Formats: sequence, structure tokens, C-alpha cells
Amino acid sequence: MIKILDHLEEWIITLLMGGATLIIFLSVVHRYGTGMPIPYVQDYLLSLHFEWAQELAIIMFVWMAKFGAAYGVRKGVHVGVDVLVNRLPPEWRRFTVMLALVCGMLFTGIIGTLGLTFVWENGMHHAVYTLLGRDASEVPEGPTTPDLEWPTWLVYSAVPWASYLMCFRFMQVSWTFLRHGELPHHDESQVEGLSDDDHDELFAAAPAHGGAR
Repeated sequence: MIKILDHLEEWIITLLMGGATLIIFLSVVHRYGTGMPIPYVQDYLLSLHFEWAQELAIIMFVWMAKFGAAYGVRKGVHVGVDVLVNRLPPEWRRFTVMLALVCGMLFTGIIGTLGLTFVWENGMHHAVYTLLGRDASEVPEGPTTPDLEWPTWLVYSAVPWASYLMCFRFMQVSWTFLRHGELPHHDESQVEGLSDDDHDELFAAAPAHGGAR
């Protein structure tokens, strides 16, 4: 189950980042293409409407950043200043690390709960009542986004979803630290998908003095 969640998290981040990049690229091509007086092509491009592209790209990048934060906790890629912690005695070091992890759990849990409350009051309850067939006439429907006209509660739901996932990742790291005394550490010299032999060949092919081949 954890592996499925890990892969789902990675796929969400990858698809959001790739999709947002593609949308921005197409939007830029469309903008410059409409300014070129090419018969038929210019008319066709002018008939296309890309006003929604910027808004959708922003939404996708926000979702990607939120889920990327949870991924960062799992992989240990978040920036941290541990000079003082490393100089502490082992007992104090362990206590300090656990205190930081507990604070991370509490903070992300609180943000997730506050975000869920905001999303619920921003129109999610209207959608749920409507889905369940309950009377939603006295419940505000909530605002929508300017260009896409999506319910804003759907956009803002990235906050509770990703915050609770981040809280779970803090719990996961804490449990591993309590059992084995180890924290996830991201090694910048390692690239996922490449074996040690591939790394050796890659560095062997690199210029010795930074020159170009």
C-alpha cells in the first residue's frame, strides 16, 4: 500500500509539472503565432482561445509544489541547518530531531485541518449535499475561478490533501527514526535510474578540466 502511495505521489508531481510546462509552451507558441500574418494559419490561431492557459498552469504548479513538499519530506531533500544539532550529545540530538519531526507533524496537521475547514465552507459542502441528494438551497455554492470557472474549493483542496500527506510523511520518517535512528538523506551525487557503473562511466566521460569535448 505504501509503495502504491509512493508511486502515485511521484506520478502526480510528474504529470502536473509536465502538463503545466506543455500548456505554457503551447500558450507562448499561440501568442507569437497569432502575430504572424500567415494566411489561414493566423485566422485559425485567432479562433483558438488560450485565456485559460495561465490560470491552469498556475493551479497545476501550486498543486505540484504542495505534493512536492510531501515528497521532499519522504526523500529528505528539504533544506535544514543541522550544524548545532550535530554538535549535541547523542541523547540531546535524538530528542531534538524527534521534537522537530513532531513539530512538523503538528504544523502540517493543523494546516490540513484549517485548509479542509476553509474548503468545506468555500463550497465543498454544497457539492457534497448536491451529490448526496440533500437540500442545498440554503448552502452557498461558493465562488469560481475567473477563466476556467472551476469551483475554487476544488482548487484550494490541494492544501488539505497535500498537508495531510505531508503529515503522514512526517509520521513515517519519525517511525523509521525511532526504530533505526536514521533519517532520509538525499544524495545529490546519485541519480535515480542509474547504477553505480553508469555513474562511473558518466564521470569518466566528463572533461578533466571542465573543458568541452
